Amino acid sequence: MDSDGTNPLFADPKRLLLDMAREHRLPELLRMVVERAAETPRVALARIWLAQRTADCAKCLTPTECNGRPTCLQLVASAGRSAVDPRVEWTRLDGAFRRIPLGVRKVGRIAATGEPIEVPNLSSPEPPEWVARPEWVRAEGIAGFGGQPLVHRGQVLGVLAVFARGAIGTECMSWLRTIADHTAAAIATARAFEQIEELRAKLELENEYLREEVTRTGAFGELVGGGPALEAVARQIDLVAPTDSAVLLLGESGTGKELVAREVHRRSKRSARPLVKVNCAAVPRELYESEFFGHAKGAFTGALRDRAGRFELADSGTLFLDEVGEIPLELQAKLLRVLQEGELERVGEERTRKINVRLIAATNRDLRAEAEAGRFRQDLYYRLSVFPVELPPLRKRGEDIPLLAEHFLALTARKLGRSKPRLTLANVQQLQRYHWPGNVRELQHVIERAVITADGSRLTIDLPVGSPGTTSKAAAVPAAGSEDRVLTDAEVRELEANNIRVALRQTKGKVSGPGGAAELLGVRPTTLASRIKVLGLAE
Repeated sequence: MDSDGTNPLFADPKRLLLDMAREHRLPELLRMVVERAAETPRVALARIWLAQRTADCAKCLTPTECNGRPTCLQLVASAGRSAVDPRVEWTRLDGAFRRIPLGVRKVGRIAATGEPIEVPNLSSPEPPEWVARPEWVRAEGIAGFGGQPLVHRGQVLGVLAVFARGAIGTECMSWLRTIADHTAAAIATARAFEQIEELRAKLELENEYLREEVTRTGAFGELVGGGPALEAVARQIDLVAPTDSAVLLLGESGTGKELVAREVHRRSKRSARPLVKVNCAAVPRELYESEFFGHAKGAFTGALRDRAGRFELADSGTLFLDEVGEIPLELQAKLLRVLQEGELERVGEERTRKINVRLIAATNRDLRAEAEAGRFRQDLYYRLSVFPVELPPLRKRGEDIPLLAEHFLALTARKLGRSKPRLTLANVQQLQRYHWPGNVRELQHVIERAVITADGSRLTIDLPVGSPGTTSKAAAVPAAGSEDRVLTDAEVRELEANNIRVALRQTKGKVSGPGGAAELLGVRPTTLASRIKVLGLAE
């Protein structure tokens, strides 16, 4: 019995407070509060609304009252039973009061002001004008209302409202305030646990992803080479890495675009966060949205649990979109919106998530031409190509081939648990004569095959006969006995200098243009001019 003679409103409020402190799952917590509050017949209805970001406004029942507010109250828990028909339970969350704009009606005013509305006794013949459904109040015998703001650290999280049959005594109203205060604290705690669980799940996904990446990493090792072409790329990396600008890597397949992306990330301010890779060419068309943005449990067949997308995994880090030209046109608009607004929604979920991602894209296509032909969105192309970096093919990096070959020899020998074979002058000459249509990736595979088939320290390079740059099998075979001696660095440089001298003699000193030495050697004129200067061949 309440101090003023009224029957108690709540069955066991102390037990409710203890149980609330033990429940750290938000949906279960909210359901517990309203169900336990509505245990006695004196409580007709108990409800909780939480202030949440406005979503799906097309289905809102009060669009004019809302007037585009970013936040509204959304009904998240409801419990109660009709006295007219005891079979009717008020547990649905999709009724007319599922959304209430802040400041609208009594519940909206409580949230907007942070002040409670307490009406202990509705004894007048007609309910007050703020009662939305007077006929329901009369039919159910509602004689008391208590609406309490759920306030935690000065922030209004939502509203707890109780409709009572009969007047609400002073002590019961005091208990309602206490329950509301504890509910607000419990909501904040449950949300903190939810965030911790999300972070734990995200870390598990990141670790799983990184473990997969570790098995693939090392294919190109680190940036290897010292020629002018690679030095130009390194200078561009130095310029763009410290910024957050989008980078577009252009080049033939196998030139090391992923390696450059890793290098940009490593030298950036985001290096402590993950670099997440998506091979756009390998994602099934129907799974692009799920792969990029994630999905909620039950969003589609096979979605057995919530899953973060690649954008979320890369939050505060870098996202590398390999083969970006393969993204379907219909998804490009959604990708552009995420890049522009820094927000996304998982498939099957209304919650908007903020992300902060630095984007690096790569392609072996001419994206400008694709955009002009209507096969790629121009606005997305401009968004991606803030800082384009073009990677040279291996045939234009002939001076780097010996270093790359030595690097891959060491990697492969260590991986296979074998002693490292010797790379001879004949091997180097054979590798430098080849055209390398598969670029650095092909060189790596050729070296790996050579290590597997090596007879002791003797290395046999097996290149396709008749391939571009290989005129005949005889041309690829070194002179007898030459594979037995390893050249010093000075001898290799002298060999390169003599080769350039021969090319200059044959072209009568012409470096660039049709029939020039650069064309004969298969390098850019600027590259050849740089080598002539470095080797001291300029007159």
